Amino acid sequence: MTDDRTELREAAERLDSVRDDSSDDETRERLESLAERLRTMADAERGPDHGQLARLEHNLQDVQSNLDDEQAERVQAALGDVRSYRETVEGV
Repeated sequence: MTDDRTELREAAERLDSVRDDSSDDETRERLESLAERLRTMADAERGPDHGQLARLEHNLQDVQSNLDDEQAERVQAALGDVRSYRETVEGV
């Protein structure tokens, strides 16, 4: 069975877009780190577990507080992608 992690890749692309529009260096670094983590999860031989995804969701929610409304909406869309993928993960 192949594991389709398209949602994780799409979430990373959304975060890249927000990062490119952000003027705050710390926020840009956090977004870049989160996008890279998503790409790593998407490309790993074994997909992320619920714990890894929950931590990522928490980090995405946290970074939203440093963004304007439009950017926060795009991070929310990335969060939706992660949650959609998480629904396909077995366990819990």
